[in-house]
Amino acid sequence: MSSQTNSALAEQVRAACLRAAQAAYEEGGWLGLCQQGRFELAMEAIIALNLDALIESSKHQ
Repeated sequence: MSSQTNSALAEQVRAACLRAAQAAYEEGGWLGLCQQGRFELAMEAIIALNLDALIESSKHQ
């Protein structure tokens, strides 16, 4: 993998983590969770990300 490919994959992973965390944090608010609960839900969303799918999609770009 080239340095440019690695950088692109890293950016995709970062973006996916941010999307997952933001969506989960917002969902936690709708569920009435406190700030700590919303944060924990966001961290769980990042942990649950399917990184294999991101890697596969980066191969086809």
